[in-house]
Amino acid sequence: MSIEHHDLVHEFPEHREKIHHLKTSNAHFAKLFDEYHISTKGVEHLENTGVPVSDLDFENQKKKRAQLKDQLYAMLIS
Repeated sequence: MSIEHHDLVHEFPEHREKIHHLKTSNAHFAKLFDEYHISTKGVEHLENTGVPVSDLDFENQKKKRAQLKDQLYAMLIS
C-alpha cells in the first residue's frame, strides 16, 4: 500500500515561501511546525508498519495532527 506523505509543504505548496519565512522568524510557528512533523511521522509509521495500536489511539493521533495542521494553516493565511 502506498501512503501519501503529509509534510506541510506537500499539503500547502502554494505557501512554500511563507512556511519557510515563518519557520525562521516565528518561534510559535516553528514549534507547531516541529510538532506537526513529529505527529505526521508517528501516524505514517503506524500506517506503514502495521504496529498494533487501538483504533482510538490511532484516531487521536490523527486528530492531533489535524489540529496542528489547522493552527498552522490559520497562521499561513493571516
